[in-house]
Amino acid sequence: MFRSLPTRHIQLARTLATYAVPPTRSTNPITRHNWKKEEIQEIYDTPLLELVFRSASVHREHNDPSKVQLCTLMNIKTGGCSEDCSYCSQSSRYSTPTKASRLAARKAKENGSTRFCMGAAWRDLAGRKRGFERILEMVREVRGMGMEVCTTLGMLSPDQARQLKEAGLTAYNHNLDTSREFYPQVITTRSFDERLDTITAVRDAGISVCSGGILGLGESDSDRVGLINEVANMPEHPESFPVNALVPIPGTPLEGNDPVSVHILIRTIATARIAMPKTIIRLAAGRNTLSETDQAMCFMAGANAVFTGEQMLTTPCSPWDEDKAMMGRWGLDGMRSFEQVSVAKKEGTRLQQLEQSPPVKSAAAATS
Repeated sequence: MFRSLPTRHIQLARTLATYAVPPTRSTNPITRHNWKKEEIQEIYDTPLLELVFRSASVHREHNDPSKVQLCTLMNIKTGGCSEDCSYCSQSSRYSTPTKASRLAARKAKENGSTRFCMGAAWRDLAGRKRGFERILEMVREVRGMGMEVCTTLGMLSPDQARQLKEAGLTAYNHNLDTSREFYPQVITTRSFDERLDTITAVRDAGISVCSGGILGLGESDSDRVGLINEVANMPEHPESFPVNALVPIPGTPLEGNDPVSVHILIRTIATARIAMPKTIIRLAAGRNTLSETDQAMCFMAGANAVFTGEQMLTTPCSPWDEDKAMMGRWGLDGMRSFEQVSVAKKEGTRLQQLEQSPPVKSAAAATS
């Protein structure tokens, strides 16, 4: 009398909107070098929470989200630079107090830093043969301690880059600072293409490139997109991309600039992570002004390196103890030296030689 109807099973269980299924790591992830500026602008303009979700997924697909690289940056020579960078207190054109810092590679290593960066307030190394030889010796000393070693010394020639590589240099920092279009508003004593020439010399020498920018110079969203577009289309993505928030320094032309908002910082980090999936995104200058919650959002967006220690070049830095405690609360661990695949690949047999060599006992000394 009655016909049995097909039974439909309806899923009544509800999935929470806040739960994200962990992304599956691709067996052959594609890294692009042919981005169009319009594509990066579209990513940058994505609603912020959606953008962070996307960048976090990319980050986890290509990197270990529990690892953060700890770097310490120290001055080896301060003041007297002939450049007119509007944000920098080391320019001889502006009246600002600077204090020389001693190298503290051993102390940095004891506190967990695995990369030691050395900066000098020079436009280039012309006429600095003796100073360059001393820097080469310091590179050898720090490298002999089993640490990654990075320098930022201004413009380099191909031969100078080669000598740094032979001394054991891991990475060279040479920031583009901002977009090509906005660059002349910030610096007039060195062209944008001269910066690119140095980066080419470094890359051709087999040294890892560290190149990023500064937010808060007065640039627009389009300029931030332009910066990312420039580095994302290099023949090799930079090994690391520092994201600096301007720290206005009294006596410089940009001393009155407003602080960059944290949402711009997060948006820039997230966009860079999507465009350069395997690059280390370094949360650099200005981090000490961010709350722990703000920093957590930056790391969620894809940042995976910080400067830690007593001071950066001319601006304050978050102390080691505070960073260790914060990372402990987040469940983060520091990267080992040469853990990044691209860095280890460029080191080649030098890594094996280091493992077989006795450690260097003397720390690098300061230069005057």
